Formats: sequence, structure tokens, C-alpha cells
Amino acid sequence: MKGSDFTEDSKIIELYFERSEQAVFETDKKYGGYCLAISKNILGSEEDAKECLNDTYLAAWNSIPPKIPEKLSLFLGKITRNFSLNRYRKNETKKRGGGETKIVFDEIDEIVSGKDNVEEKFERKEIVGAINEFLKTVPEEKRSIFICRYWYFDSIEDIAKRFGKKESGIYSLLNRTRKNLKEYLAERGFEI
Repeated sequence: MKGSDFTEDSKIIELYFERSEQAVFETDKKYGGYCLAISKNILGSEEDAKECLNDTYLAAWNSIPPKIPEKLSLFLGKITRNFSLNRYRKNETKKRGGGETKIVFDEIDEIVSGKDNVEEKFERKEIVGAINEFLKTVPEEKRSIFICRYWYFDSIEDIAKRFGKKESGIYSLLNRTRKNLKEYLAERGFEI
């Protein structure tokens, strides 16, 4: 693969299959900022975020092959988010931590509990499916705002700027969407 134009994900994935170290370089070039932003939103620490980014690249290297991600950005974002949330929990245990994570967890806590027994893990999978179904019923902009807050852990200020709205409007929209989600889940038999 000659040249430096690796704009297509399929070319980057091909580099992973060739076990070329160029794969990590091209991944970082295209998605490093995206993944770093996710991690920094969760952790509030550039140093910790960079470590999670390195863990993401290692996990991608170890996963591809045999896995062929359908959408490389989502694949990398999910890995980064998981590493960052694990790091956040570890930091929180040590009474460090920061970013938007605690605030976001407090906002969504009334809807999704953080319990860990087997039955609740199974129910959590069902809740995730129900949340995804709910989000399909929400207008695109509201869905995007909800995802920015609760998937990417973006601050209210950043979301307001991105969507050209007032922060108070974002708060209200998120409150209404959480309320609607809670009702949607309750109607489907989830104990909230």
C-alpha cells in the first residue's frame, strides 16, 4: 500500500491484517483526536486520556484480525470509552477523577442503575436494547444531543455551542428526554 492517503477505513483495516505498524499510525492520524476527546470528557485528565488512547490502539491491534469492524470510528470510540470508564472507576476508588463523568452518572442514575449481579447484567442488556429503540423515536437533533451527553460525556456548554442553543435549553431538553425515556422503560416493564 503506497502513499499516505489512508482516508478510507478499509485501507487502515487492511494494514492491520498485514500486521503493519503503519496501521496504528494511520489510526492515530485519522481518529486520535476523536478518541482522545471521548477519553478526556470522561476522565478530565489529558495524561490519563493519552494512556487510554494507547490502550485503545493496542486493543485494536489485538482485535483486528480476526475482527473486521463495520465502522472503524465506532469500534475505536467504544474501546476508548470502555477503557476510560474503567480508568474513571479506578480513579474514583482512589478519590481522583473528574471530567463530566460524575455529573452524567448522576443525571442518568435514576434511569439505569449500576448494580452488578448476573440478573441485573442481563436486564442491563435488555435496557440497552430498549434505550436504542427509544432513541429511534426521538427526533434526530434531540437524539444527537442525548448521545453527545450520555455516550460521549460532552459538557452542557460544549453541546450548546455545537447545536447553537442556550445551555438552559440543553438542560431542559435533556431533562424532558430523560423523563420520556424513564416513562418508555417503565411502560415496557423495567423497574426504574
